[in-house]
Amino acid sequence: MNLRDLVYGLYARRVEARLDHTQVPKHIGVILDGNRRWAKASGGTAAQGHQAGADKIKDLLGWCSETDVEVVTLWLLSTDNFDRPESELTPLLGIIENTVRDLAADGRWRVHHVGTLDLLPARTQTVLKEAEQATVGVDGILVNVAVGYGGRQEIADAVRSLLLDHSAKGTSFEDLAEIVSTDMISEHLYTRGQPDPDLVIRTSGEQRLSGFMLWQTAHSEYYFCEVFWPAFRKVDFLRALRDYAARGRRYGG
Repeated sequence: MNLRDLVYGLYARRVEARLDHTQVPKHIGVILDGNRRWAKASGGTAAQGHQAGADKIKDLLGWCSETDVEVVTLWLLSTDNFDRPESELTPLLGIIENTVRDLAADGRWRVHHVGTLDLLPARTQTVLKEAEQATVGVDGILVNVAVGYGGRQEIADAVRSLLLDHSAKGTSFEDLAEIVSTDMISEHLYTRGQPDPDLVIRTSGEQRLSGFMLWQTAHSEYYFCEVFWPAFRKVDFLRALRDYAARGRRYGG
């Protein structure tokens, strides 16, 4: 271990020792940004950057398991990512599939897909479905894997599901217009039944949500970290928790 790693380790332990575990967020959303820029800075390929980012996920979940975090949402592939060249998208989907399989095989996490399955290749759909089925009884952190996910698409899908549900029940559009509410729409989101994110972390220095969980993050706290996702360290995670704990949440007040 070099001197820099030793210093970071000591600092991380000091931050962790001072962390108020009663103020830990129950649900953390993570925008895993900066894989390609990390790879470029390291002289590697985009695929190598995505793989390094995937390898970091288990570290994050391990850190979360040391606290009282109950739900983690990982944005792995957005609907906008489908505009990327096939030469990058195909390896990325393969990395995501392997990552999801590994999470399911680990035995500590309950995997749940959030996103539009229809946009994904059949093989990716199968991997996501099998991982969810295999971990349904796991009593551990719920890990939402956002693959083929877009915030606007989720809201559109929720409204469509709501309309179809009430149409099947024979509810007229006029009656539905009288009773529709935010709670009813929430019941049709990909994350229905889950608590909304308390904290959203985005790496790479970008300070925007880019459509991540637009509905659920209405009252979330945001933490923007300069480091690229593959270089994200435990001390960065602890700083995010410390920053969150120090804020006075007013829920729009």
